[in-house]
Amino acid sequence: MTMYSSRAEVPLEEKWNLDDLYSDLAQWEEDYRQIEEMAGKLKELDGKIQDGSSLYQYLKLREELSFQFGKLYAFAMLKVDEDTRETTSQSYLDRAKQLSVKVSAATSFFMPYLLSLEEETLKGYIAGEEGLSYFEEDLWESFRYKPHVLNRDQEAVLSQLGEALSVPGNTFGMINNADISFGEVTNDQGEKIKLTRGMYAKLIEDEDRKKRREAYKAYYQPYLQLKNTIASTLAGAIKNNVTMARIRQYPSALEKALFGDNVPKEVYDNLISTTKENIATMHRYTEIRKQKLQLDELRQYDLSVPLVSGVKPEISYEEAYDIMCKALAPLGEEYLAILKEFKKGRYLDVRETEGKRSGAYNLGVYGVHPYILLNHQDDLDSLFTLVHECGHGVHSWLSSKHQPQISARYSIFVAEVASTVNEVLLINYLLNNEQDEDVRKHLINHFIDQFKGTFFTQVMFAEFEKKTHEMAEKGQPLNVDVFNRTYEQLFREYNGDEVVFDEEVKYGWSRIPHFYRPFYVYKYATGYASAIHLATKILEGDKETLTSYLEFLKSGSADYPLELLKKTGVDLTSPEPIQNALKKFSQLVEEFSRI
Repeated sequence: MTMYSSRAEVPLEEKWNLDDLYSDLAQWEEDYRQIEEMAGKLKELDGKIQDGSSLYQYLKLREELSFQFGKLYAFAMLKVDEDTRETTSQSYLDRAKQLSVKVSAATSFFMPYLLSLEEETLKGYIAGEEGLSYFEEDLWESFRYKPHVLNRDQEAVLSQLGEALSVPGNTFGMINNADISFGEVTNDQGEKIKLTRGMYAKLIEDEDRKKRREAYKAYYQPYLQLKNTIASTLAGAIKNNVTMARIRQYPSALEKALFGDNVPKEVYDNLISTTKENIATMHRYTEIRKQKLQLDELRQYDLSVPLVSGVKPEISYEEAYDIMCKALAPLGEEYLAILKEFKKGRYLDVRETEGKRSGAYNLGVYGVHPYILLNHQDDLDSLFTLVHECGHGVHSWLSSKHQPQISARYSIFVAEVASTVNEVLLINYLLNNEQDEDVRKHLINHFIDQFKGTFFTQVMFAEFEKKTHEMAEKGQPLNVDVFNRTYEQLFREYNGDEVVFDEEVKYGWSRIPHFYRPFYVYKYATGYASAIHLATKILEGDKETLTSYLEFLKSGSADYPLELLKKTGVDLTSPEPIQNALKKFSQLVEEFSRI
């Protein structure tokens, strides 16, 4: 595996090219000054928007500011992520964040102003000012919130509560990231050392069951110790969601959360009920896991260990890029040409070096191009990460090219579709071209476990959120016992009777940060199911699906997410896409049990 001790050693072609954003820091400073100036002009328009012309003037200036700020902020963030220890880069990012606060303050008057207008007044403004036709859809989208906005004085009071309402989430964040101290595990030298999150992710997949059990117990130790405190933060977050939904006159906290994407409650309910109706294959996989590991008792710390051991093919970055292009060939020439441009134009930052931000992401910058951060390790996981992030990258690239700035950003609801379609095409290509039986087994096992984590686990979390919010809406108490009982029952329903429960299982709710961002996780599952549905059709050679899928990638947020997906043949208001995805899971488990 290629290792570099410093960023300077990494070949130029494996480092992203930030000159496409700013080749000269003096230009960054000039943009900073201009954005400050524009923010001042926007603030001056408070109380002065009285007709279509002044409304257009405000919106046009705000979009110009948004374009420049996007570039400025992206540059500062990407510079920090190259080396998080670099203080000069940190100071640029700090300044960009301060500028963001100034911009927010300067534009905070606009939404209350817009929603104070009568519908007829806004129609008159739009009819009288030609330039507003560009902003029309966006204006009416904002106007959709009018029934849920209070009068000016009440909104002023609510805005002052913002910080207080975020306390439960912030408190959990501090507990979970700063204060938590895991138990000890034994290292290879036989010494006791403190467990870290990074170590836990590796140890829970270790072939040595004693190591897995020890890591599992050490990992859950602080959550059990802090159970009452964390239950209090979670109950607070849930009650806040319920209270805000009532104040804003939504039928429920769930419907408030779904409102932004214009998703009916039935989509959420349909996801849960269709998954539960088809849960038998998941239970079957749990049984196969028990047999394959040759265990008398299957426990929670046995559910993540790969079932095929010793498979670690080395795949260089060059080779990985080549495999990706071959695997994604079914998406057509235009798609492959974009991927080649990503590499040639140095949109990717490939290698892990000291101080570099960990993980991987795609950042689309409108008017420039996407930037992709990797920490490539020359292994199979890195190949999957490359393919995943390039899925997001091409989605950003196509949406930016084919959409005006106002509708170029796509919703989180559809984001995972593009990345997962790529992963399904990759796994299909690898299985078709792999002769080694152990590698084939490993690939199928990888796909099944990924399916389990991205789909089944998220649906289980989604149901936990729904149940606990409904309890709060009925005025029922929320505490450790209630959370434990609810989580334990769901874990049993989703994983089957083969799992023997340790005390820790029922505390699974206490470690999930997503629960402080209400009704968010279901999007992973709907996105994943949509992608499986689409990739399967594309692999079957369905030309209509391929054409509509490429159109979808060019659509940004030109329509609501459900409508964009419907144009590709995926209707999430019906059980069909979920059933098709679960059928694919069933086939994978069947094939794995055969081989």
